[in-house]
Amino acid sequence: MSEGSFRVLAEPATDAAARELIAGVALRPWGQVAPSVYESARLVAGASWLPGHHQRVGFLLSGQRPDGAWGPPEGYALVPTLSATDALLAVLADDGWSGADLLAPVARGLDALTGRLLATHARALPDTPALDLIVPALVESVNDRLARLDRALADRLPRPPLTLPVGLGPDRLRAVRAAVAAGAALPTKLAHFYEVLDATPADAGPTLTAVGASPAATAAWLTAAGPAAGPTAHAFLRELIRDGDGPVPCPSPITVFERAWVLSGLRRAGVAIDPPATVLRTLAAATGAAEGVATGEGLPTDADTTSVTLDALARLGRPADPASLWAYETADGFCTWPGSEDGFSVTTNAHVLDALGQHVTAHPDADARYHRAVERLSVVLPAHQLAEGPWQDRWHASPYYATVCCVLSLAEFGRGGAAAEAVDRAARWVLESQGADGSWGRWGGTAEETAYALQVLLAAPTGAPQVDDAVARGHAYLHQSSDQPHPPLWYGKELYCPTAIVRATVLAACRLASVHQADTDRSVVDCGYQTTKTTT
Repeated sequence: MSEGSFRVLAEPATDAAARELIAGVALRPWGQVAPSVYESARLVAGASWLPGHHQRVGFLLSGQRPDGAWGPPEGYALVPTLSATDALLAVLADDGWSGADLLAPVARGLDALTGRLLATHARALPDTPALDLIVPALVESVNDRLARLDRALADRLPRPPLTLPVGLGPDRLRAVRAAVAAGAALPTKLAHFYEVLDATPADAGPTLTAVGASPAATAAWLTAAGPAAGPTAHAFLRELIRDGDGPVPCPSPITVFERAWVLSGLRRAGVAIDPPATVLRTLAAATGAAEGVATGEGLPTDADTTSVTLDALARLGRPADPASLWAYETADGFCTWPGSEDGFSVTTNAHVLDALGQHVTAHPDADARYHRAVERLSVVLPAHQLAEGPWQDRWHASPYYATVCCVLSLAEFGRGGAAAEAVDRAARWVLESQGADGSWGRWGGTAEETAYALQVLLAAPTGAPQVDDAVARGHAYLHQSSDQPHPPLWYGKELYCPTAIVRATVLAACRLASVHQADTDRSVVDCGYQTTKTTT
């Protein structure tokens, strides 16, 4: 190696960063999620009695885009913009905020809603969870606040009533609210949206941590029932508010979800980790339920979290019985939630392939049903690949996430020519879609999406020189962007960012890229971690 080149201590440096990350995960059992515009605005609108109210108002004001909207691009801005505009209307001329402070932001928010966001046909809106409940509820609330606003302030705002996007009506919201009022038992997953249902969860009580893993739903219950009715939930909200200096995240808590994704991703990349016993016990205990694993308290079990939890435990030498996954099997593959659902998730099915693939690899004599499922998914996933090579999914805004999930599962556990061909096509698409700065991304280069793209390239069996160059440039981008915030890309009520999971993804990609570059005798940079200068 020549004078001035660098040999990166890729594995020790990445392993050390991973240990630090896992220690943080263990210390924050509710999970690490970036602040949410939607959730924080719901607290502003309906729970101003909670601490941090003025900080949340300030968070909303500082987060408004120049075009008047809040949140990510395109239709993903609709829900956060409705929530923030409604919240600022709720505090107009109240709580020490003058009308002059809020009139302009409210007017810009209303203009963004009427001019663009609500004018979008429902078919063109992203399929974020319960959009058909949230949007009608917030449009109704904004219109009601405008009608009741002090005349002197109202005359200074645009006042056309907001209308729902074509193709989206209020019927489902009205039906759910009527069922709640009649005392009907609702599906567990609707608890995540209780703040728009005018409801009190049937299972709420003094030991409940959170309603539906949602600060907004939890705050709505506490506001209706009183803090004394839920001391544990009240303490949970106060801690979230303290951690975020006012704003709150969503979803939370995501204990099992976060731990499973972090550990599975790091171990799959070969990062050496030794998680605390408490973290492993959390995952092992979660797999003991016959119906599968839930993302966090207050949410229903799902095949996605169940599969990744099983995969993480298997990679850490603690395999668990995957039989609970049969409850999610359908004619088309595996559904995410128990029973039927709208749409098909390729990432859920890719993760099921991981879990079942781990099982049949460890137990070649396993029941033939497991082998048939692996063979079936090896065909089902390629059948959902888009013509250009990527996959798209309903749980993440970026095709790079869906693509890496499918590629990693098919490359490791897929059977037959269709699986191998799908991996190759995906790698070609990733290679062709790299940005000039070495990054990848749907709306612009991001560290998260670049990490996914690198993992796709490094999973494909190719040694082409252009792949080596793309990996080197992508790895350099990760190094250069190490201090940049991660934008929200994961599907929730609005797009959100699970920061610990994303950080683990970047570390995994850094480790793989460093090893690849070392193997091809290139000088490497390990994402800002320790380097040693060498001479010959």
